[in-house]
Amino acid sequence: MTTSKLALLGGTPTITSPLEPFRSMGEDEVHAAAAVVRGGVLSAYIGAPGDGFMGGPHVRDFEARAAAYFGVKHAIAVNSWTSGLVAAVGAIGVEPGDEIITTPWTMSATAMAVLHWNAIPVFADIDPQTFNIDPASVERLITPRTRAILAADIFGQSADMPALRAIADRHGLKLLCDTAQAPGSLTGSLTGTRFTGTLADIGGFSLNYHKHIHCGEGGILVTDDDRLARRLCLIRNHAESVIGSEEPAELANMIGFNFRLGEIEAAIASVQLGKLEARVRSRQRAAAQLDAGLAGLHGLRTPKVVADGTHVYYVYGMTFDPATAGVPRAKVVEALRAEGVPGVMAGYQNLHLLPMFRHKIAYGTQGFPWTSPYCSSDVTYGPGTCPVAEELHASTFIGLSLCLCELPPQDVDLMVTAIRNVWSQLDALKAA
Repeated sequence: MTTSKLALLGGTPTITSPLEPFRSMGEDEVHAAAAVVRGGVLSAYIGAPGDGFMGGPHVRDFEARAAAYFGVKHAIAVNSWTSGLVAAVGAIGVEPGDEIITTPWTMSATAMAVLHWNAIPVFADIDPQTFNIDPASVERLITPRTRAILAADIFGQSADMPALRAIADRHGLKLLCDTAQAPGSLTGSLTGTRFTGTLADIGGFSLNYHKHIHCGEGGILVTDDDRLARRLCLIRNHAESVIGSEEPAELANMIGFNFRLGEIEAAIASVQLGKLEARVRSRQRAAAQLDAGLAGLHGLRTPKVVADGTHVYYVYGMTFDPATAGVPRAKVVEALRAEGVPGVMAGYQNLHLLPMFRHKIAYGTQGFPWTSPYCSSDVTYGPGTCPVAEELHASTFIGLSLCLCELPPQDVDLMVTAIRNVWSQLDALKAA
């Protein structure tokens, strides 16, 4: 392979035009949406007892299709996955001051769903190869106040759910799962291979516009637990107007919301669900091409896929060793971007370092809920809380956002050429 002078050093970029963006909508989605509009009913929900409480025909059809597809008893559609996370935490009966252990490497909504109910997020460290929550770190953080574990299947593959389930069962905890970035991936379980996100007490998927399947905004909650499914439906749609029980345990967190998905979005989501398998195969093909093309680059490790599962590559997450490469990550990332490589990520994010957590300011200015008498004063945040996650973010993680492009083979070839070109001139980068 011939190399050319790096664009960062005055040469011409390897990729001179933006790659084709990911376009997931087609005429079948247009027809599905148009049919709803022609029917004249854009939402059939009623926030009161009766047939309309569960939504209209397109919502119910989508939920039935999703339950069948993912192999679960219940699929509950919501207007966003953030809404789904809020509903999931509320549905397990979390109390103010309860602690829920989660990961710092996830979208902020994962932890905000805990705070929403005046419970306390506790951040466990992550596995340095899969970037998912580390079960050993989780177990070290369990206290008498711990109520649940909230895992996130980051970048496209499952967290270690068998290990997390064993911990949850041993300590009497609920297990929740945020599978926003990994719909369609598979994971091993005691009962065989299952879809990622279906092994928790409550799991679910995002239908946000840049996810594998989407309807603009939306989410799907999944569970095999009848009681939890009912509570999720109540929270989704003004529970306080519907719940008839006088039992405190059943009334807990029945502060309902309008988390209802519209009929247009549900109709589009049904079409998109039918495309998930093909989308997964396309991402896996592109990732396999990257694996082969980037093999042998010193100081760079391509994504690890766990032995009993599959990866759907929302992000192609790599680790970089600056000492081996002889160049700091910042310089390499700058060179990759200059070559035109799309979606290059330098690090991810560490929620435990956000000002909200470091200063414990959420509701008002007086530190609530951390200052509540129901809460422990022992929960701490800030640097040193999750050293593996912090090191990866600071200097060793490089990701490629595969969700941004269509990535036919010729475009992946261009990406490989650009990345290898940078690696072929690391000495020149070091000297620059």
